[in-house]
Amino acid sequence: MRADTADTKSRAGRRSIGLPDELVALLRKHRDEQDQERATAAQLWEQGDWLFATPTGGPVNPRTDYDEWKRLLKLAGLRDGRLHDARHTAATVLLILGVAERAVMGIMGWSNSAMAARYQHLTAQVRRDIAQRVGGLLWDSPTDDAK
Repeated sequence: MRADTADTKSRAGRRSIGLPDELVALLRKHRDEQDQERATAAQLWEQGDWLFATPTGGPVNPRTDYDEWKRLLKLAGLRDGRLHDARHTAATVLLILGVAERAVMGIMGWSNSAMAARYQHLTAQVRRDIAQRVGGLLWDSPTDDAK
């Protein structure tokens, strides 16, 4: 284990999460591409076992990562934002999907549910869904089975 990546802010920082099959496929493709870079670099390859590395296997400079994040936001036509803002997006997506609070806490590494108020943001879609559910509860006509 590398000293510069060994510690996390809390125990929750070291956790397993599930990955969508599509992301696993992309990561496998990335690994194959990195294997080709390793072969091309030959003796110049720095064996650091980084998931994302320079073409010679070294760690990616944080400034390069920052610049790439900004480039991707612009390319996608999205507003400028910090990489950390992606945690808010992830938490809000879990809210939209209706993921149980306990599961969200485990995925996000939160020790208490108060973090949800900080990271999860109500969207118009969530508000509409709540309104439709309340409307269905109050005004939907009973089914023939209930008569």
